[in-house]
Amino acid sequence: MDSIYVLRGRLEELYSRNSKVYDKVLQFILAVTVFMVINHNVGFMKAAATPVAAVALAIVCTFLPLSVTVVAATALIAAHMYAVSLIVLAVTAVIFLIMYIFYLRLAPKMALIVLLTPLAFFLKIPYVIPVACGLVAPPGSMVAVICGSIVYYMMEYVKKAAPNMEGADAKGMMSQATDYIMKVFQNKEMWVVVTAFVICFFIVFAFRRASMDHAWKIAVVAGTIVNIIVIVVGDIALGIHTSYGTMIGGSIASLAVGLVLEIFFFSVDYSRSENLQFEDDEYYYYVKAVPKLSVAKPEKTVKRINERQETEIMDTEVVRRKSSGAASKGAAKNGRRPVPKKGQSVKKHDMREIDKMLLTQSLRRDLNLKD
Repeated sequence: MDSIYVLRGRLEELYSRNSKVYDKVLQFILAVTVFMVINHNVGFMKAAATPVAAVALAIVCTFLPLSVTVVAATALIAAHMYAVSLIVLAVTAVIFLIMYIFYLRLAPKMALIVLLTPLAFFLKIPYVIPVACGLVAPPGSMVAVICGSIVYYMMEYVKKAAPNMEGADAKGMMSQATDYIMKVFQNKEMWVVVTAFVICFFIVFAFRRASMDHAWKIAVVAGTIVNIIVIVVGDIALGIHTSYGTMIGGSIASLAVGLVLEIFFFSVDYSRSENLQFEDDEYYYYVKAVPKLSVAKPEKTVKRINERQETEIMDTEVVRRKSSGAASKGAAKNGRRPVPKKGQSVKKHDMREIDKMLLTQSLRRDLNLKD
C-alpha cells in the first residue's frame, strides 16, 4: 500500500504543477466523448453527426465553463430530434426546460454529473454514479443524477421509435407527442433505477460521514449491495427484465471506483486514532481524531564517481637517471651510499630501488594523492 500512496503523492504533485492545462485536456476529452456518444446513438442529422463536428464543438467548449458543455450537448440532442420530427423536438425542448429549471435552482455546479450520468449508462456502468456521488458530492447532486438518467431514457426511446415518427400529419404528431411523454415518464425501469440510485446515494452518504473505522469502505460496500437489492426487488415486483450481467459488472466497477476515491480523498490511519473529551461553560465535547495517512517519498541518493585521471606515460630511462642522480646526491649529502643486501650486487640493488620509486609515483598519480 505504501507504493500506492507514494504514487498518489507523485500524481498530486504532477497535477499541481500544471493543473489548468490538465483540467482543459480532461474537459476536451469529456466533451469529445459525450458528443461522440450522442452522435452514435441519436445521430439522425447527418451534418451534426460527423466526427469533425464533434471535435470542433469540443474545442470550443474546452475554453468555456463546463456548464457550456451541458448546453452544447442539449443543443446537439435537440438538433438530432429536429431531424426526426418537429413535435419530438418540441416535447424534448419542454422536458429539457423543466429539467433546467430544477437543475439551475438546486444543482447549478453539478454540470460534470449531468454529463457523466448518461455517459455511464451508455458505457453499461451506471451504478458507479450514486456510489461516487455519495462519497464526494452533496445531496443536491442527486438532482443532476436524476436529470441525466431521464436524458438517457429519452434518447433510448427516440432511438427505437424514430423510424415510426417520420412523415406524420398533425393528428399523428399529437399522438406521437403523447406516446413520447407516456413512454418516457411511465417507464418502470427508469423509475426503479432512479429509486435505487437515490437510496444508494443516501446509504453511502450516511455511512461515509459516520465516525466508525473504515467508514468509506463500509459505505461503498453497503451502497452497492442496497443498489442491487432495490433493482432486483423492483424487477421482480414490476416484471422488468434488467440485464443482471450488466448489473454485476457495474457493481464491481462501483466498488473499484469507490476504493480509488478513498485513496485520493480519504486516506487515514485508523491505528493512531484518538478519542478526545473536553468541555467549556455550556457543553461537553467528545471528539474522535483520526490522523491522515502520509507516506514519505523515497529519497534518491546520487553517487558521483570522479573520472579517473589519465596516467602520464613516462620514459623509464629518464626516470631511472633522475632517480639514480637523486640517490647519489642524497648519499653524498649523508656521506654514505645505499647498502645492498647480502648476495646482491650494487647495480641490481639500485635498479630495485628505482622500480619501487616508479611504482610509488604511478600509484600516487592513479589515486590522486599528493606527495
